[in-house]
Amino acid sequence: MIILAIESSCDETAAAILKDGEILSNIVVSQIDIFKTYGGVIPEVAARSHLEAILPVIDKAFTDAEITWNDIDAIAVTHTPGLLGSLLIGTLTARTLAILHDKPLYAVHHLKSHIYSNWIKEPSSTASSQSQKDETFPTFPLLSLVISGGHTQIIYMKEHNSFEIIGTTLDDAIGECFDKVAKILGLPYPGGPSVAKAAEKGDPDRYKFPHPRIEGLNFSFSGLKTAVLRTVQKECGVGIDFPSHDLKNLLNEKQIADFSASFQKTAVDILLEKVAQAKTEHPDAKSIVFAGGVSANSALRNAAKKKFASSSNDNMPNNTVALFFPSHMFSGDNAAMVAMAAYYEIKSGIPPTDPYSLDISPRSAIA
Repeated sequence: MIILAIESSCDETAAAILKDGEILSNIVVSQIDIFKTYGGVIPEVAARSHLEAILPVIDKAFTDAEITWNDIDAIAVTHTPGLLGSLLIGTLTARTLAILHDKPLYAVHHLKSHIYSNWIKEPSSTASSQSQKDETFPTFPLLSLVISGGHTQIIYMKEHNSFEIIGTTLDDAIGECFDKVAKILGLPYPGGPSVAKAAEKGDPDRYKFPHPRIEGLNFSFSGLKTAVLRTVQKECGVGIDFPSHDLKNLLNEKQIADFSASFQKTAVDILLEKVAQAKTEHPDAKSIVFAGGVSANSALRNAAKKKFASSSNDNMPNNTVALFFPSHMFSGDNAAMVAMAAYYEIKSGIPPTDPYSLDISPRSAIA
């Protein structure tokens, strides 16, 4: 089965073609360079950029895959959640192509796509030295931690296309928190990679930040963001009325590195504490799947491997758990993950969407 997928939920214009889960082409045009100047995404600018890029991106996907429309079995597109204008460009394009070429259309939830990035078979040219036939994939039931600029959720899956949200953020998403802390420290957008890079030279124990006391498996990151701001203000010897965008001028490189490392350590600890709690409450989970842009964070990956490797070596067979992280090239927004999610929808017997009636939803829970 060959699927053409389109992703345009935020600031990446992407198209990919997959055959039975293996990538034939994967094209991503990012708008990061545009939004570095502004320190964040401007929805209207993002939509215009998608409009300019989407047809050339799709054409490039076909060229790289070396196939024609006659080879395509289905079209998949992200329809929720995301920026309204950005989603419109992707879905209108997919709907039009589905009608013109008489192909079934599958409307895919963005978070579902991120989870299914862990099932993507990389092309042999980019795969690791391990043979493709030796690839392993997550085993059900599983827990998935979806962490990105707009989302922080723990999802329990009994099987393919079965999603139960068991934990979510009550305010800021973890990626948003990284962006805001980066802005306080004068680091460039996007904040996640910038903070991670600065943290490499910092002391993660230099500053102590609180862990929010949130019952259950929910998260809260607004307090952590404020704690960083207040600690930076105190370190700089200024009051709380001092403009936050000017704090960077009072910090040296060592302080920025230490703040980055200390914040990152606290954020990672908060995430993994909740995942560990979720594993305790769902002892049947055989896999823990990390997904979303923040899953690319090396400190998170290393800490997760250390934490759950030790918990699975306590002579309790029922407590063993396998960890899965998407390849770095698939942790951010891309269309290959959309195709992968659609592939498992088709295998699960989920019917296609009517291209004449498909609508977008800027905010919609995974289901």
